[in-house]
Amino acid sequence: MKIFVLNCGSSSVKYKLYEMETETVLADGKVERIGQENAQITHQSMNHGEIEKTMPIYEHTVAISESLNLLVHPEVGVIDSLDEITGVGHRVLHGGEYFKESVLVSDKELALMDELRELGPLHMPANITGIRACQKIMPGTPQVAVFDTAFHSTMPKRAYLYAIPYDLYERYRVRKYGFHGTSHKYIAGRVGQLMGKDPAELKVISCHLGNGASIAAIDGGISVDTSMGFTPLEGLMMGTRSGDIDPAALDFIMEKENVPMSNINSMLNKHSGLYGIAGVSDMRDIEKGVLEGDKMCQIAFDMYEYRIRKYIGGYVAAMGGVDAIVFTAGIGENTPSLRSKLCESLSYLGITLDEERNQTRGQDIEISTPDSKVKVFIIPTDEEVVIARDTAAIIG
Repeated sequence: MKIFVLNCGSSSVKYKLYEMETETVLADGKVERIGQENAQITHQSMNHGEIEKTMPIYEHTVAISESLNLLVHPEVGVIDSLDEITGVGHRVLHGGEYFKESVLVSDKELALMDELRELGPLHMPANITGIRACQKIMPGTPQVAVFDTAFHSTMPKRAYLYAIPYDLYERYRVRKYGFHGTSHKYIAGRVGQLMGKDPAELKVISCHLGNGASIAAIDGGISVDTSMGFTPLEGLMMGTRSGDIDPAALDFIMEKENVPMSNINSMLNKHSGLYGIAGVSDMRDIEKGVLEGDKMCQIAFDMYEYRIRKYIGGYVAAMGGVDAIVFTAGIGENTPSLRSKLCESLSYLGITLDEERNQTRGQDIEISTPDSKVKVFIIPTDEEVVIARDTAAIIG
């Protein structure tokens, strides 16, 4: 069984083709700068290496079509015909309260997704466009939607409700949804494998730390709380996002600066976080600045670590303990100094870190010592394989 995994952003498309019997990636690639004359296609396959080309691509249907053409290309292709693809798995940002698990897409599901556009105005239109494009290019091939929010649909009301008038939840479904669900789902399963235990037996805190960042409390293999909320803006300090902030401060800033809410929203999403404090959003630049004695980089690093530590502590309390803490995504996997500082600050939990193993980057490894009461892991996330697995299971 071959599954094509598709992740459509507002101006990009990322894809992978899997052979599911062995979960082998036969080919993967991305199309960037969709909507421009100089769109960039990067494609690599297991047999033919990497190729790049630049061409005008003005909409997603063309981008997906070009990607599929490379899969069957006589020189660099990995399959003879698109008919070999059993199904397509689509990453979809928001399932709202309609979708609590992955679904086979029909007109009914697409209509419900259309209703959710307002909950994800930057991503949902592109996600839906990707599904419609594949339906047009590959008629008859099953399409499966895998939702970023679905893994967190198990949160209890005490965790997902906001303390605002309840009728706003009833009328508009204003609540915490959480994101990065496919990543946290992968971590929940993988850490169980590494510990030789059923995920149902474990209390895990999954720290997905990239340019966007979230933490999930996973009790018995299911999400019971997560840091992102109604949008991906809530929670941790991130690359360019503010994370938690007193809403009254925004009203104060709007009045002082005489700017509309749209400006404030842009500030919170694009000009805040690490960037807002230190002027750079990449943790590698923050680390470099710290080593060079840059005061603002040090403040940004300390804020970033402190807020992660607070959420971890809160989730230990929420679950009544923790068996494993996992670091994943770009920053989580590749920043030993951050992991070291966090584990030192959390030593009261009985965590002891193996500093030599902590220098590892980008591979599954336990970095705590054998006598550590709480296990600490680096696990590179694999959201695409979760999408492929869900797609294969639903079609299966």
